[in-house]
Amino acid sequence: MNKSVGVIGAGFSGLAAASTLASKGYRVEVFEKNDTIGGRARKMSIGDFHFDMGPSWYWMPDVFERFFARFGKKPEDYYKLIKLDPAFRIFFNDDEFVDIPGEYSGLRELFENRQPGSAALLDKFMDEAEFKYKIGMDNLVYQPSESWFEFATPDVIKGALRLDVFTSLRKHVRKDFKDPALVALMEFPVLFLGAMPDSTPALYSLMNYAGFKVGTYYPMGGFNAVVQAMREVAEEQGVVIHTDSPVKGLDIDTNNNVSGIRANGHNVSLDGIIGAADYHHIEQDLLPEAHRRYSSDYWKNRTLAPSCLLFYLGVDRKIEGLEHHNLFFDADIDAHAKEIYRSPKWPSDPLFYVSAPSKTDPTVAPAGSENLFILMPLAPGLEDTPEIRKEFFERIMSRLEKRLGQSIRDHIVVYRDYCINDFISDYNSLRGNAYGLANTLRQTAVLKPRLRPKKLKNMFFAGHLTVPGPGVPPSIISGQVAADMLIKNLNHTN
Repeated sequence: MNKSVGVIGAGFSGLAAASTLASKGYRVEVFEKNDTIGGRARKMSIGDFHFDMGPSWYWMPDVFERFFARFGKKPEDYYKLIKLDPAFRIFFNDDEFVDIPGEYSGLRELFENRQPGSAALLDKFMDEAEFKYKIGMDNLVYQPSESWFEFATPDVIKGALRLDVFTSLRKHVRKDFKDPALVALMEFPVLFLGAMPDSTPALYSLMNYAGFKVGTYYPMGGFNAVVQAMREVAEEQGVVIHTDSPVKGLDIDTNNNVSGIRANGHNVSLDGIIGAADYHHIEQDLLPEAHRRYSSDYWKNRTLAPSCLLFYLGVDRKIEGLEHHNLFFDADIDAHAKEIYRSPKWPSDPLFYVSAPSKTDPTVAPAGSENLFILMPLAPGLEDTPEIRKEFFERIMSRLEKRLGQSIRDHIVVYRDYCINDFISDYNSLRGNAYGLANTLRQTAVLKPRLRPKKLKNMFFAGHLTVPGPGVPPSIISGQVAADMLIKNLNHTN
């Protein structure tokens, strides 16, 4: 075809879009601001410690399989996938912890032991969640969300009531489950969707099916192994990726087409473009005001998913008592959630998450050492200073050491923190969010920022600020859908 397409951003959505376009014969160049690809899933190596900088939960493996299948490939052609068992550990108050089995039969047994009769209730809940998941994957998430009529398929119409769009997840969960640990477990999957369980549609119980029935996996080598696999696919299709190449501007012709991109001091002529970096940044900073679909007030009024405070720690000893994934729910979940979503401030008594991938993967830390990734969710847009980061590091480490009965701080040989200011500087992230736009009822499907700009003909957006939403699988889907829309547009103008 000899038509040239530019992609801004080499995260999951950008790489997915680039591969999809190149496989159809387009000349594709990707322009990545940072010196490595992967976006929030970049890899950071310090000595023999190798850290995934962002995503660590590998859920919804069918999305990855479907992506690679477009190119005649399978995930296992590029990386080895391990199913975790236990999937994760949850720490509660009073020195109690619960290991969540990797297999569903074990999960049923756990429920029955904690709340007699609840195994049958779990089966019913999961049957409904599976229905929502399959309807979602087959009829909803691969749609461009340009019109509500896209979702008026026979399966959706027939099962509309079962989708529970207007029931809250909290009500849906607590109708059957009473044990506090089981309730916390069932509400946990929506923690990062951008709203409290009482404001999140019960439709998203599909996440329970994805996490608890399909399972929690780990790609050996870390999540960045998936990024590198997607890079290989892209380059096999002929994609050229430019790192250290921040885009400084876009050229618009008199027909309202993006005709070029300005990066690295050069103007690159284009026939089409995918904006797969931060949507807000591309639209508000790179596009002339006359060609923006949304105003600055529109973006100020969006409800964002959380930001987070991260610590990457290399520890020169083994830490007992941790699994690969560990959730510390030994504080008031609702109080922390309110300080994220309703009264934004640094949390008074935070929950946090600890990933120890060295429990599974010996390649991410030296022998006898541990690779720890600690995440504390918090509201985006807060003041972020070194002093605040240090305060919360000490608070979290004191709780962690007390709970595990071991010294960790005395054995730290690698330390890096990362928070709101870093998300802004590295990713041009709107208010320093870490996950994208919240999946609230008012920000679902066609109510999200659109893939298609209203005033430009040959540009489409992708990523976690547009459809289908936050998370790695949705971002991969977003890139593919945006690319398919651009292909259709360019074919139409041939």
